[in-house]
Amino acid sequence: MLHEPPNALRLITQAYTSLLIIGFALLPTQFIAYLYFQQDPALKFEDHLFHEFAIAVATLEGLFVTYVTWRCYRSSGEPLLRWLTLGFLAFVLIYTLHGAFTGMAHRNIWLFLLYGPASRLAMSILLFVGLLSYNRPSDGLEKRSDTRAWLMWIGLFLTMDLAVAMVAYSPYAGHPVVRLSMEGGALLFSALNVAVLLMRRIHSPLMLVFGVSVAWFALSSLAFILAAPWNHMWWLAHAIFAGGFFLLSYGVVQAFRTTQSFATIYSQEEMTARLAESMADTQKALQQVQLSNQRLERLAATDPLTGAGNRRHFIEHIGAEIARAKRTGAPLSLLSLDLDHFKGINDSRGHSVGDEVLRVFVRKCLEAIRPYDSVARVGGEEFMVLLPGATLDAACAVAERLRSAIERTAFDVGAEPSIGVTISVGVSEFGRDGNTLDGFLNVADQRLYRAKFEGRNRVVVA
Repeated sequence: MLHEPPNALRLITQAYTSLLIIGFALLPTQFIAYLYFQQDPALKFEDHLFHEFAIAVATLEGLFVTYVTWRCYRSSGEPLLRWLTLGFLAFVLIYTLHGAFTGMAHRNIWLFLLYGPASRLAMSILLFVGLLSYNRPSDGLEKRSDTRAWLMWIGLFLTMDLAVAMVAYSPYAGHPVVRLSMEGGALLFSALNVAVLLMRRIHSPLMLVFGVSVAWFALSSLAFILAAPWNHMWWLAHAIFAGGFFLLSYGVVQAFRTTQSFATIYSQEEMTARLAESMADTQKALQQVQLSNQRLERLAATDPLTGAGNRRHFIEHIGAEIARAKRTGAPLSLLSLDLDHFKGINDSRGHSVGDEVLRVFVRKCLEAIRPYDSVARVGGEEFMVLLPGATLDAACAVAERLRSAIERTAFDVGAEPSIGVTISVGVSEFGRDGNTLDGFLNVADQRLYRAKFEGRNRVVVA
C-alpha cells in the first residue's frame, strides 16, 4: 500500500500548482509590458485581407463553439451553459461586423473599430451573469427548448449592431469615452468574473479553464485600451483574446465529450477521493460476498436441524481422508450410528421432541470425539463419525465411550418424564475392512445392522 505524502509536501506542491496557474493566467502581461515599454507604438501592420481572413476564422469557430455549448445546455440544462451560449452568440453576431467593415477603416474608422469592444463587452457581461448562476438547479426541458427566448436574444444582439452603427455615424463616435467605456466595461466585467471565482473558491477543472480564459479576455481589453489601430499592441490584443477564446472553447468541448456540464467535472483530488471511496466500497462489498459465500458453503455442507455435516459433504470429506490415508499410510476408521427406537419417540412425544433429541445427541457426539473428528447426519436418525488416524481398536473405544455416554444421559427436552436414548454402532477401518469408499461404508453399515439385529445398544466391530 502506498504511503500518503507528508502534509508539508502536499502544501508545497499545492502552492506551486496555484502559482503555475496564476503565472499562466497572467502570461499575456509580459508581452503587453514588453510592447508598451520597448516597441514604437507608431509601427503598424495594416493588412485588410489578413484581418478579414482572421475574423472569418474567428466567426466560424465562434459559431461552432456556440452550437456545441447549446447542445451541452440542451442535454444538462445547466444555467451557466445557457449564458455561455448567449455570450458566444453575442460575440459572433457583433464581432462579425468588425471584420465585415474592415474596408471602412479609411472612410469611417469608428464603424470598423467599435464592433470589437462592443462584442467583448456583451460577451463579458453574459459570462458574468452565467458565473453568478453557477451550481444553480438545471433548467427544465421546456425552458431549454423555448425557441422564442433564443430568437428574442438574437433580436437584441442585432439591435446592438444597429446601435453601434448609429453611434459610429454620430458626432460622438470619435470621443475617447465611447470606445474606452465599452473596452473598459469588458475589462471590468472580465475582472469581476475572476474575482467571483476566487471569492466562491470554485476549483472544478472546467471552471479553472473558465477563470484563466476570462483573465485573458480582461488582459486583451487592457491591450486594446493601450493600443492604436493596426499597431503591434492592437494585433497582440487580438492574439490574447483569441487565446482566451480557444481555451474556453476547449473547456466547452471537454464538457461535451464527458458530462455535458461544467459543474460535474471533478478535479484530480476529487477523482482520487471518489476512487478511494469506490475502492473501499468495493472492498467492503467483496468482504460481504465472501461472508455470504462462506455462509452458503456452510449451509450447503451442514444439516440445518442438528448442525452436523450433511451426507454429501461428509462423503466428500471421507474421500479426501481416504486419499490422505493412502498417501501417508495413516489409519482411518468410521462409526455408523443409529438411535434405537427413534420412531417411537416421534410417535409418542411428537416430532418437535424428536428434533430436540437429535440436536442433544449431536452435542454429546461432539463432546465425546476429538476436535478434528467429524460427525454427519446421513439419514433420519442415522449418523456417521469419521476418525482420522484411529485404528479399529481405538475407534471401538470411542464408539463404546459414546454409547455409554448416551445411555447414561437423561434427555430432558421439555417433556415429562425425561427420555432415555440408546444407540447402536457399527465400526470399520479403511484397508482392513475395504480398500474403496463404498466398501469402507458398507462394512460399517453392515455392522450397524448386525448391532440392531442382536438387540441394539451395542457396538459391533467384527
